[in-house]
Amino acid sequence: MYNDIMLLILTHENADFDAVASQLAAHKLYPEGLPLLSWRVNRNVEQFLTLYWDTLPFLRPVDWHRKRVSRVVLVDTLVLPSVRGIRADKVHVQVIDHHEVGSERNKLWSYHTEQVGATTTLLVEMLQASGLGLSANEATLLLLGIHEDTGSLVYDTTTVRDARASAWLLEEGARLSVVRRFLNITLSDQQQQLYDRLQKAAVWENVEGQSIVLSAVDAPPGFDDEISAVAHRLRDTMAPDGMFLLVQLKYNHVQLVARSGSDHVDVSKVARALGGGGHSRAAAATIMDRELPEVQEQIIGLLPSIVKPMAKVSQIMSYGVQTLPADTKIFEAAEEMKRWGHEGYPVVDKATNELVGLLTRRMVDRALSHQMGDLPISQIMRAGRVTVRPSDSVDLVQRLMIREGWGQIPVLRDGKDGADESKLIGIVTRTDLINLMTDEAGKEREPDMRQVMISSLSPAVWGMVKAVGKVAHEMEMPLYFVGGLVRDLLLGKPPYDVDMVVEGNAIKMVRRLQSLFGGETRSHAQFGTAKWLLTPEIWQLLAPGIEVDGLPMDIDFVTARTEFYVRPSALPEVEQGSIKLDLHRRDFTINTLAVRLDGAHLGELLDFYGGLRDLESNLVRVLHSLSFVDDPTRILRAVRLEQRLDFNIESRTVELITAALPLLDRVTGERIRNELEMCLREPQRISMMARLAEIGALAQIHPGLTWQTPIAQTFDQAEEVLEDPVWSGVLADESPAFVYFALLLLPMPPIVQDEVMARLKVRKATREDVLSTRTLLEELSSLPKEAKPSQVVSALRNYQSRVLLVALAAIGPDSEVGLKIDSYQRNWREVRTSLNGYDLLDMGLQAGPQIGILLDRLLAARLDGEIHDDEGEQKLLKILIESNPLAN
Repeated sequence: MYNDIMLLILTHENADFDAVASQLAAHKLYPEGLPLLSWRVNRNVEQFLTLYWDTLPFLRPVDWHRKRVSRVVLVDTLVLPSVRGIRADKVHVQVIDHHEVGSERNKLWSYHTEQVGATTTLLVEMLQASGLGLSANEATLLLLGIHEDTGSLVYDTTTVRDARASAWLLEEGARLSVVRRFLNITLSDQQQQLYDRLQKAAVWENVEGQSIVLSAVDAPPGFDDEISAVAHRLRDTMAPDGMFLLVQLKYNHVQLVARSGSDHVDVSKVARALGGGGHSRAAAATIMDRELPEVQEQIIGLLPSIVKPMAKVSQIMSYGVQTLPADTKIFEAAEEMKRWGHEGYPVVDKATNELVGLLTRRMVDRALSHQMGDLPISQIMRAGRVTVRPSDSVDLVQRLMIREGWGQIPVLRDGKDGADESKLIGIVTRTDLINLMTDEAGKEREPDMRQVMISSLSPAVWGMVKAVGKVAHEMEMPLYFVGGLVRDLLLGKPPYDVDMVVEGNAIKMVRRLQSLFGGETRSHAQFGTAKWLLTPEIWQLLAPGIEVDGLPMDIDFVTARTEFYVRPSALPEVEQGSIKLDLHRRDFTINTLAVRLDGAHLGELLDFYGGLRDLESNLVRVLHSLSFVDDPTRILRAVRLEQRLDFNIESRTVELITAALPLLDRVTGERIRNELEMCLREPQRISMMARLAEIGALAQIHPGLTWQTPIAQTFDQAEEVLEDPVWSGVLADESPAFVYFALLLLPMPPIVQDEVMARLKVRKATREDVLSTRTLLEELSSLPKEAKPSQVVSALRNYQSRVLLVALAAIGPDSEVGLKIDSYQRNWREVRTSLNGYDLLDMGLQAGPQIGILLDRLLAARLDGEIHDDEGEQKLLKILIESNPLAN
């Protein structure tokens, strides 16, 4: 006979605080449900339950009587435990867990799984959303659940959500003194015996730079306690990156308890392979009917698959390091540090170029404070030879920095294939390590740049990238897409150009490509740039069998470089540098992204300055606080980028723009005009000009440079006019920026127009066109309302078509005068008389102004419809001559 019950709340065996706390929280959410404890709970959990049993709603398995269950809430596990009265195919199971769901997903179950530090966190968030409160004891148990699974919020799996949930539990009355007491419980005698056995039997393995402990022992006689507490204690004592404990228990089964102390070691893979489960940091399995050595051997075979290789020095270093000779004067070193902003320099022997020490800014500043500027840096540098190689792990870098106290470690070439092992090729810094540690948490959401490029680039360009990347790898020169190209790839926009940056020597690389594939090259040694000119035949070599129509016939290669501004607003001085320094010289964070293209590094995304974060947040953020001081034209570029991408300029960047506006006065007119013209070429030109006016940039350039609604209207009219092939053909291949620039100037008084054009160093031809447009508009204002075609032609024929285009946009194509301008360009401009001046002279007429008068009269008759053919023209000419004897 069954006693009906609808809902049961279950968790895994060997329940820890997260499991039991999750059961309690689920019961608060589903009060009709019964939280049934597992047969085995951890000793510290049992002690807590014993002490607070009367205030908690749990039921022990021994008190469970078989009942009909139709629904189960399963917490902190993906495996349904065996309970009397439950058939897996007869109940609906709702899973709430922070473990990743893999192939074990049951299609008939529902899942609420998210990557947080503890399952309790998910349930706390549900409690908050439901407006439910907790007693002090309940809040304490839930806080124990979060703290045990997150190592009191210090494990790398901890999230902001775990911290927020903990804070709320403290508000609900959770007691930290109780949490400390039950998370730091002493081992029992049996557990201490097991601890001693496991520690003695521990074997250390090194897998991909990760330290792994494997220990396999028989349990002490009569052992009947939990192993997880022993595992925690061993992990804290031995501090391995990964730990696997195998304990042979009675009834011929082996218990695996695994713990990880590194994001690079996923112990759950081993547990799953042995029939268990868990997450990357903590997992377990019960293995039946197998011998201890056999299981141990299987785990050893699985170790390579569970370790994610550590980052190598090559992934975070800067190539092309700048050095200082040991005999450099201290004051000279100070000038170099000020010039390039470096915090340290490797010091080399002048004769051999071998590393002899390291110089830091602090050493230099201290020496200068003691008036030691004329001494050589060899007297204050930290002498020694501490180096790493590109293939070394970043863990080695960290250990060297701690042991030696060096904040920058020089990088020597790997000695493979007979290469010179003593060659200094780069440097790795504390900042590189910090950035790596900061970025690790975001790696899982980092886009797959290989797939992004495959999707966005044409098959031929993708083939070219792989071919060129292979050559770059062979030459040991890292190769990159950088800046706006990477930004646009991530935004799903196909790139217009496929320029590449070389960390090494771009000219040398292009010459190598030419020798392999053909083509022509053009290079500029002064700037470290080279252009590779391709042919369809070369494209077929790079991407065999792929359609090459419409592909670029040249590719620019640029050597990675750094720059220094001697004074605000001046053009920068440029020197060869690393990719990191090359990106640091750029304007905004979203333009500092790079994708590596050579060899096995193909698809690696470099994000030193938070560009991906700002791209995802739709923000234009300046790279550093002096960026607008170095180059005030970046103010205009910030607006152009903001409006083109439909982003927002970040609030601190807006403040820096406001402060730097007066520096626009120092910028030459040509540079400002070029930036304005680039804005006027963009489809978003109206919003760009409005934004420049809003932030005060236009007024700063010149007080008379304003933006008003009527000007915006003329921009709209210009866009409409330029959609007509008759008018767009007027500009041929020329940019329409001139049209909008003229429309911006026309509403100004003539004196202001002249001042603005002088400030912007407007080209002579443009200045003349603007003045012509102004004159034409004045003449058109006096044109009769019912002007005949001949009158319109007379008024317009002395003006260039580009001037008429501006006038039409200014007046409006649908206005009466606008329609006349359009008719002139479309219908009347090319109307001619059949007779010319020579014909009239041959007829016996005397040379003189009367010839022109007659021809104009004939043309007017043609235009106004008085005559329609050559015969009519002859007749009219005869009448005109007869009526005007002076014409003879």
